Amino acid sequence: MRTSINGVLAGAGRWCFRRPWPVIAIWLAAAVGGGACAGPLFDRLANQGPTQLESVAAIDVLAEATGQGGEITGLVDGVDARAPGVREAVRGTAARVTEVSGVRAVRTPFDGRAPVTPDGKALLIQVSLTRLEPAALAAATAGVTTALRDGERRLRDAGQPDVRVRVGGTTAVTLQANDAIREDLAQGEALSLVLSAVVLVVVFGGVVAAGLPVLVALASVAAVTAILLGFSTVADLEVNAVTVTTLLGLGLAIDYSLLLVNRYREELSAPGPPLAALERTWATAGRTILFSALTVATSLVGMLTFAVPGLSALGIAGMSIAVVAMLASLTLTAGLLGLLRRWIRPARHGARRIVPPGSGADAGFFARLAGRVQRRPLLVALATSAVLLAATAPALPTSVRLDTVDSLPRSIEGVAVADALVQRFGLPPVASVTVVASAPPQALDAWAARWRPEPLVARVRPAAPLSAEMSIVEFDVRGDPQGGTVWDLVDRIRDDRPPGDRSWVTGDAALLRDLTGLLTGRLPIAVGLTALAMLVLLFLMTGSLVVPVKAVVMNVVSLAATFGIMSAVFYHGVFDGVLNTVTVTGFNPIFLVIIFGFAFGLSMDYEVFLLARVKEYVDAGVAPGTAVRWGLQQTGRVITSAAMLMVVVMGCFGAARMSSVEQIGLGLAAAVAIDATLVRCLLVPATMTLLGRRNWWAPPMLARLHHRLGFVEGGFTPSPEAQNQPAPAARTPTRTAPARRVTPAAAPTPRSPAARPMTAGPGPRGGTRAAGR
Repeated sequence: MRTSINGVLAGAGRWCFRRPWPVIAIWLAAAVGGGACAGPLFDRLANQGPTQLESVAAIDVLAEATGQGGEITGLVDGVDARAPGVREAVRGTAARVTEVSGVRAVRTPFDGRAPVTPDGKALLIQVSLTRLEPAALAAATAGVTTALRDGERRLRDAGQPDVRVRVGGTTAVTLQANDAIREDLAQGEALSLVLSAVVLVVVFGGVVAAGLPVLVALASVAAVTAILLGFSTVADLEVNAVTVTTLLGLGLAIDYSLLLVNRYREELSAPGPPLAALERTWATAGRTILFSALTVATSLVGMLTFAVPGLSALGIAGMSIAVVAMLASLTLTAGLLGLLRRWIRPARHGARRIVPPGSGADAGFFARLAGRVQRRPLLVALATSAVLLAATAPALPTSVRLDTVDSLPRSIEGVAVADALVQRFGLPPVASVTVVASAPPQALDAWAARWRPEPLVARVRPAAPLSAEMSIVEFDVRGDPQGGTVWDLVDRIRDDRPPGDRSWVTGDAALLRDLTGLLTGRLPIAVGLTALAMLVLLFLMTGSLVVPVKAVVMNVVSLAATFGIMSAVFYHGVFDGVLNTVTVTGFNPIFLVIIFGFAFGLSMDYEVFLLARVKEYVDAGVAPGTAVRWGLQQTGRVITSAAMLMVVVMGCFGAARMSSVEQIGLGLAAAVAIDATLVRCLLVPATMTLLGRRNWWAPPMLARLHHRLGFVEGGFTPSPEAQNQPAPAARTPTRTAPARRVTPAAAPTPRSPAARPMTAGPGPRGGTRAAGR
């Protein structure tokens, strides 16, 4: 009679396996509902900065003083402004725009408030909006855009056959950029799913097993969209939240489901029914996935400490998709396996997972690689670390910059309008430094005059009234408008403020100065909190204090190399012709924090996979060096496949038009590639060999704490030969709730499926332990 494995994960997998239809119906409903939420979610996206910063508060003061919430510009090109009928067509268009809800004012050349090009071939229709909520702002922008494009038809009817109307302005450009990102995400998602399916067919050798991770990934991404929409009703979400959740959801769900399906096919090689294989899989690989998802979610805790609304929302979005991907993998995968069990075949190498020494355990590629590393562990560790540190060199001269219209692809309509405003209409570009003060324009002009002799100041624009109490003056500078010298100018202006009770200094340079100061000031807290949370989580998983510290240190080195690769590609333009990337003059500091947080979690992900398998062997009494070789061999194929799939998913988004999507996609792909190759195959085996049994050391007090708190499911016991393989005489058991050995009646032949009999026994916490994994 078969004895079930007790434990939360094994029990959950067993329930879903036996009841596939309710589980599939629940996730299908979640996916359909999430898909319907995609449109409303993009309409609610907003970009709210930290209002505690002076430069951000100044923007709010400007909006409140003017009552203006956005600007849309209609560029009417290919028209003769002096031709009969043009005046009436433009006025008719302006009247139509005025009818749109949320429009505050409309200006045209025919009321003397909007410019015409010197040759009379182009004119502007300028629209001011009232202050609106994100959804209402999106609706108003869409209405104004439709009305302006309708003006093109009016002008053609007025005898202007070559007329073309293009829509720009800050509000329109923001929404057009969001639409471009939405298209990039849809294209990247479709391409990554197709390529992932092809890779999975090769990995599993069958279409049915290969399709399971793809279905789980689709359900995860769609379901989290509904969660993001709900979250957007109580907090502002930026478009980066959607970008990251899409990338992370696809990658994690595919990886987790791949690990489960692969382990389940291995377990099918053992004696017993499919349900027993699933229980063993969920008790071991399921535990690994649980800790992996918690690792990714924990790595984002630091984002909540920066007090930047966009980063906080992004951190919560990332945590949500990690949890959703875990839940989908543990429940939907079990349900699909229960439904399709007839078509899921055992893995060909499953029966050879635990075999005695000398019978082929060290014959695989990854075992041989680990063996070579273990011959010279110090040399390998030093050489690998040197390579990773050398890869950080391109990041040394990198600067930070805010994204402006110049960083957007020229194919976006609003970007072409912005270029025309400067080049054809002679309008001044956005001022580098803006000062708002509660003073009359004359007093502000008198104060600003003292800054004219400054070599850095190219021009001081005349002060203008904003309201009865507020005025504004703007500075144009020479050189880089966001450079360090302008930062110094901002600091000096703030030290010598204009007259009046209140004043604010803003502009791109001031905003970058304030934002960088906020991020760097809170960075030690964020990094410390993330590292502490990661140490605690890995301690609960391994029972060791050494392994978590080593993992965090190696992760930091890996991240430094990731930033070096990003700098080489995006800042120095390496391979820009091949990769078709946008070369930037600096990285947005917000993006650096985003990539640090998510790459930290993903880089730790595959080490968790490896450590979990090595820990299984160590707990079963295998010598540390042998456990490393066997762990790398048994996880090598699936981790390599998972990493390749993750790189495929992230790399597909690297082909996006928008630089932000490019940077996130290629940055995360580089982090995964580095972790799955240099770190997992070389650095981890080398350091674990050097430390030996000290890898699993913890102070007695913490060891007792782990024995009480460590999350342990029913596990496995290797074959008798593996249990009794040679080990150092002074070997001491691991300090973390060692598994009780189960001694079968007889030792079967090494390569027979009976080498891992289904022998049940008491687990470490009162559960049931099965001899098969």
